[in-house]
Amino acid sequence: MIEKSDFKRVLTIAGSDSSGGAGIQADLKTFSAFGVYGMSVITAVTAQNTVRVHGVEAISPDFVGLQFEAVITDIGVDAVKTGMLFSAEIIDVIALKLSQNRIPNVVCDPVMVAKSGDCLLQEDAIQKLKERLIPEVSLLTPNIPEAEALSGIEIDSADALKEAAIRIQDMGCDAVLIKGGHLKGDADDILYDGERFVRFSQKRIESMHTHGTGCTYSAAIAANLAKGFEMMDAVRISKLFVTEAIRQARPLGKGHGPLNHFVHTEQGKR
Repeated sequence: MIEKSDFKRVLTIAGSDSSGGAGIQADLKTFSAFGVYGMSVITAVTAQNTVRVHGVEAISPDFVGLQFEAVITDIGVDAVKTGMLFSAEIIDVIALKLSQNRIPNVVCDPVMVAKSGDCLLQEDAIQKLKERLIPEVSLLTPNIPEAEALSGIEIDSADALKEAAIRIQDMGCDAVLIKGGHLKGDADDILYDGERFVRFSQKRIESMHTHGTGCTYSAAIAANLAKGFEMMDAVRISKLFVTEAIRQARPLGKGHGPLNHFVHTEQGKR
């Protein structure tokens, strides 16, 4: 029997993806892949597939808060990952709950746009994200377009990427990991913790099966932080997992298919 202190608990606060490739569904699969106990607070329900988002229904901010309280007052939390938060009102609730409960490991994936190009964060929520949520975060994991929106910098060079990282980290998070998937060349990510820049690099895999990459990456980092890994190691392990999950993805759907979240399990069967 696993002792409770050894069974790490990770909470995802995000939207539901009906296709199972991103959002809550991807996060819970990732938590299971890393052997941690996954829980969820659902902020919105989407009707989507690999091609597009057909519709979004937000959960009321009060009910989002109620989900959070139900989980944390009973089971407890070792790490939190946030994804699609959708509105300024929901961000307010989540920021307040995180502040009140002093969660040790908070990874925020500032989801703004789906792989299909559909908007997942209301325009007036971006400023609220900067002011209220980022100061509560251990690690922020924006992709290039999200980092540009947050920093106000066009990222077209290594120097611009570093300047964007500095500006975002100055908003109050402990560290920022800017993911370089939208740039040319290798898939290089840059971690900045206020003192140093660290590059995490993998060969780019040309694939249509990248739906949920950001969700999976941030969920993996949260799981590894909960397990006690230092930030650098948590990012390194998670980067390798996502790379292999893309490499071994199975063709599903007519658009951007999902990753293979079962890559560890399948390797173990060989």
